[in-house]
Amino acid sequence: MTGRNLRIQEFCERVGYKVSTVRKKIFLKEIDSIKVGRIILIPEAEVARLLKDFRPRVGANS
Repeated sequence: MTGRNLRIQEFCERVGYKVSTVRKKIFLKEIDSIKVGRIILIPEAEVARLLKDFRPRVGANS
């Protein structure tokens, strides 16, 4: 894997999740991550993986 790694905040901006949600998903191993000291990095490929499976929520007004 040669893609770049993103910090949690950058990852959240791309996928639209809150930081707390991403941290929980990392803890549950639903999102791959790399820990370097105190910094958590997420491979950029995870953005594509999560967005590939994205299905918009169907609202009650539809």
